[in-house]
Amino acid sequence: MSRQKQAIFASLAEIAQALGHGHRLELLELLAQGERGVEDLSARTGLTFANTSRHLQILRRARLVDTRRAGKRVFYRLNGDVEVVDVMQALGRVGERNVAEVARVMTDYFRARDAMEPVLREELMARLADGLVTLLDVRPQDEFALGHLPGARNIPLAELERRLAELPPEQEVVAYCRGPYCVFSVEAVAALRQRGYNARRLEDGYPEWKAAGLPVEAAE
Repeated sequence: MSRQKQAIFASLAEIAQALGHGHRLELLELLAQGERGVEDLSARTGLTFANTSRHLQILRRARLVDTRRAGKRVFYRLNGDVEVVDVMQALGRVGERNVAEVARVMTDYFRARDAMEPVLREELMARLADGLVTLLDVRPQDEFALGHLPGARNIPLAELERRLAELPPEQEVVAYCRGPYCVFSVEAVAALRQRGYNARRLEDGYPEWKAAGLPVEAAE
């Protein structure tokens, strides 16, 4: 192997090693929603502050995330939204195809809870243009404020039951959340169907939509 190729492969291996932990993949999914502080990431993942910091430093050394300091607080963001989201998507495709446990979970949970095919981005764009669907973002409000699909209504999953009156019962509802493995949209669609709504979920989530170069909005 040439010295140049070896140097490239060594650098790529560092990235692969940084991706090689479930908690770090979860942190990347959260950062794909927008910039976050360590305290917030710790609370959302259930990890200790020290453990969260350690995982983030590994991601930073691999140049998958970058930082911004504000006083004593450090905020993290993806270092290249499109590229990192693309890597996550590719990893998911390989896992669904080649790893038995991933395939089992997809079958036993996602497809068992939602036998209908998810809505593709192109289909959603056409139906939105024709005013045929209500677009529902079931992520937490602060994630919605950082960025969301145009025209989406934000009703976090925990608030869905008491806010059903905000959804027109005669129109199809398309729900989305953090990404293809986020359970919020699956649970939301199941709850809506139980109450008589025509509901489906988007094929992936906000980060993938944004990475595809499609329009997004943020809170003023």
